[in-house]
Amino acid sequence: MSDPLPPPYPPDDERLADIETYLTVQLMYVRQARAAEARRRETQQRTAPPPPPPYRLQRGLDAARTVVRVHLGNCALAKKGPGVDDLTARRALVEGVEACTVCRPDTELGLIDG
Repeated sequence: MSDPLPPPYPPDDERLADIETYLTVQLMYVRQARAAEARRRETQQRTAPPPPPPYRLQRGLDAARTVVRVHLGNCALAKKGPGVDDLTARRALVEGVEACTVCRPDTELGLIDG
């Protein structure tokens, strides 16, 4: 039969008080670190830019500002176009609006195989 494990803590009160003080200080450090991390995450969430829309419409330079091209939301060629959802982008492509040849929103929407 194996020997029983020794008790995890010393039997005298003085050393137990020292261990309790050490653990209390460590707990304070952990709580401070968690609070600092929560503040950092909250600040990052407040200052992070919103995600790009799924799709963007590029308008022409004519007086009517007609839609001339559909782009993915993160395409560099259409940074200022209005953001739209996938249904609106799909409708524009089906109605004959040209798809961007760089970001290929028609492939993303499943209208053609890429």
